[in-house]
Amino acid sequence: MVPLIALTLATAPATPAAPVGRTGPSVAAPEAPSEVVPRGARLTGTTFTAHRGGALEVPENSMQGMIATQQRGYARVLDADIRQLRDGTLVAMHDATLDRTTDKHGKVSALDWKDWQKVRIVPKRSLPGHWRRERPPAAREILDRFGGDTLLMLELKDSEGLSRLARLIRERHLTRSVMVESNDPQVAEKAHKMGLLTAVWRSARQLAHDQPKEWQDFVTMLSVDHRASARHVRKAVESGITYVWSHTVNTRKTRDRMLKLGCDGIVTDRPGSLALTGAEP
Repeated sequence: MVPLIALTLATAPATPAAPVGRTGPSVAAPEAPSEVVPRGARLTGTTFTAHRGGALEVPENSMQGMIATQQRGYARVLDADIRQLRDGTLVAMHDATLDRTTDKHGKVSALDWKDWQKVRIVPKRSLPGHWRRERPPAAREILDRFGGDTLLMLELKDSEGLSRLARLIRERHLTRSVMVESNDPQVAEKAHKMGLLTAVWRSARQLAHDQPKEWQDFVTMLSVDHRASARHVRKAVESGITYVWSHTVNTRKTRDRMLKLGCDGIVTDRPGSLALTGAEP
């Protein structure tokens, strides 16, 4: 039986935490699939999230890349972008078009699942190692491969796909180990009402005008742009939202700054480099 990984909501009291970071995800190993989060051992310290699977170390949003990152143990959370095809199928793809990362061209939304079988990710030559071309995975394939074994964060690029994604998550009893992410707090509020964990990312410009305290009842994790001012980062950290992470952090200097400002998680394209190296001298 694969142990289920679960994130807590802000309701249960925390067990004593380690000196670094705030209360983090909890790990549960029930005898059968369950959506109940017991009070148990809790992860502490800094949570590293592999942005798009770790896009400067592996082919972004690819199954082989996410598998490699998971096996290397660099990150506690795997992140992928999710878009909707013409027939409603949810697939892993960041851009609205296929041009940048695949061997095809045109809009993702113009294809159906049959068309999708012909799409292949073209790994960047700058990536370390050797990677094969492969079809971008469907959201259901990501959930089936990693669900219950690794914390997942799925950024929904097409908000109209929320109901479908919620159904996929609920059917697999993963409502406590998958965060649905959006740039729009209103989408997070809808996802929360569906019983899902939620994540919201905000740019530095957005954060300057945001009032994150208003979201604390329905946002599980807030990810702040590392370019935001210290004042605005602290506003997020003090908002009452359970987890405050920072994106997209790819240098040790930036990582150290955001952790010093109170963020307890780092979203990065370089999880291997940042998770395994110490503070910038």
